[in-house]
Amino acid sequence: MDRKLDHPLRTRLVNELHARPSPRVTAPCHAIYLAFKEPGEAAARDRDRDIAHLAALAERHGAPKPTPGDSHYSATLGRHRVVWESHTEFVSYTAIAEGLPPRPFDPASGAIFSADWQEAAPGRRVTAAMVRVAELPEDLDQIDTELAGWFRRDGLAAFFVLDRAALIASDFRIDPDGWMRFAVFLRPGTGQGRTGRIIQRIGEIETYRAMSMLGLVRAQELSHKLNALEPELTAMVDGMEDGPAETTLRRLLSIASRLEALATQSAFRFGATRAYEAIVMNRIEVLREERFRDRQLLSEFMSRRYDPAMRTVTSTEARLGQMLERTGRAGELLRTRVEVDRSAQNQLVLESMDRRAELQLRLQHTVEGLSVVAISYYAVGLLGYMAAPLAEPLGLGKTALMALATPLVVGLVWMGLRRAKAAIHHS
Repeated sequence: MDRKLDHPLRTRLVNELHARPSPRVTAPCHAIYLAFKEPGEAAARDRDRDIAHLAALAERHGAPKPTPGDSHYSATLGRHRVVWESHTEFVSYTAIAEGLPPRPFDPASGAIFSADWQEAAPGRRVTAAMVRVAELPEDLDQIDTELAGWFRRDGLAAFFVLDRAALIASDFRIDPDGWMRFAVFLRPGTGQGRTGRIIQRIGEIETYRAMSMLGLVRAQELSHKLNALEPELTAMVDGMEDGPAETTLRRLLSIASRLEALATQSAFRFGATRAYEAIVMNRIEVLREERFRDRQLLSEFMSRRYDPAMRTVTSTEARLGQMLERTGRAGELLRTRVEVDRSAQNQLVLESMDRRAELQLRLQHTVEGLSVVAISYYAVGLLGYMAAPLAEPLGLGKTALMALATPLVVGLVWMGLRRAKAAIHHS
């Protein structure tokens, strides 16, 4: 087959399907899981810093260093098999070692990730979990005894998964040493691949749950701001008929700009929260959990503790959208009112101009009439002096002659002014 015909990204896209294989693990064992996220815009972070931090860990244990640009890395560091993954907003580390520490959930078992190395991480921890994987005892009462010593009863979830191949338990609390604990009991004969997938699913559920809860924090902060803006918006909408429309419109634009800024600042976090929530629910579903005695299922724990947080995020996002829609509708109404007011003002201006034009026309006619009288007066006077010598032969007095000449002179003057006015209009 001619590889030149392949799309330039074909190999890369296919390799992405196999970039994060599940580890193969033999029980009993224990796993340490960490996830780091930068507090700011983590999606736009400098990923070279993540690679450098991973390289420092590999160098400490004499392992091969990662290649710049890698999104996945795995190597043996001492007695641990370490897997590193780079995600959109965070990086995760999984360290798995065979055997169990003498003391269950001993914080010393996390020494592979030393305190000074964690402190030097580009981000801050969003997840720190210990997973203890042991064989499932025949006496299930022994499990109850061990769980009572490791976890708090309130909030404890314990359930079978994958057709009862394993039992998982956790109270989803952070212990005094800063770790979240998960206990896994495997039935004898459970394959290495399935064991690795169980550990991987636990890490994914906890990390994506923590990442999605960041949306709750953003929603709570946003709710306080919306609580301050909503009364202002409501009062302004209720009083839209009062006061100048343009002043109200400027106030509305100020509120709209603040709401748009909040929407822009929250869009990525809310979108990411929906994606993370979907991953959490998918990972729970693929575990195919079954009840262990009277303990609650993971899905039941999530429905009581996790789902309300996600509904808060959804409702806050919807509330922001509704306020933006209200602002938009109010803006349209105000703009319509401004246009109507301006149309009314323009109508008044046109009426005023019509009245002024009519007054000017009347004044012009008056001036024309006076001009005819004045010109005629002087013309008749001049004509009287000019025609006086002719009056005596005709047997007419000067007064009679001027009386006869006046209509003729007035008519000629009026016609002359009309022609002059017509000429001006045509020019």
